[in-house]
Amino acid sequence: MVQEPCVFRKPWDLAFSAEPEEVGALRWIMRLHLGIWGLQHISDQAQLCVSELVANVITHVGVGTPATLTVSMSGPRLRIEVHDPDTRALPTLLDAAPDAECGRGMALVGAVSDRWGVQLRADRKVTWCELSTGVPSVEGSTGEARANRVEALLNERARERPRSAGTAAADGVGETAVDVIVPVLHWLRGLGRDPDEALDRAQARFATDVGEAEVPGS
Repeated sequence: MVQEPCVFRKPWDLAFSAEPEEVGALRWIMRLHLGIWGLQHISDQAQLCVSELVANVITHVGVGTPATLTVSMSGPRLRIEVHDPDTRALPTLLDAAPDAECGRGMALVGAVSDRWGVQLRADRKVTWCELSTGVPSVEGSTGEARANRVEALLNERARERPRSAGTAAADGVGETAVDVIVPVLHWLRGLGRDPDEALDRAQARFATDVGEAEVPGS
């Protein structure tokens, strides 16, 4: 059996100034990354979400506002976030007329995404949405499904970690992985098991899995 190659979709972020001229560049960057990730089939929806989330900052927070676009995988969904420093201007769904030139941004995001929301943090607001990707679920047998399951866990933990301004989302992924592993080792020790033995067995299984993925079958 030929196993599908694992596509590791590493979270990324990009600081930008909320200017109308930046929207086209952000859409292009999103399209480029989704092509690398093999998610071209949701590129149009993702670019629309980026446009509307950024336009929301421009319109309701202000032109030139420093903001950050963050993109990651949350299980089988693509998660798009736009961070801005204004915790007062909250996006809402408006009952805009069909021919209205404004007020329809979040309605469009809601129409093309699975879900969207707003998170308020001490120093910023995070407006986010998630799109279904159609990648294998956790019940799948591919290496990609296993990677997606781990990424979902790490992404959740990473969002819980404090992050200083200008710090890339991917910078702390190693520390986040350690945050997940260390409690498991403590749990094993509490059961009277040897954590080093568990790590050795995990390393051996990982080596076997990698070997199987690299050798095509018939």
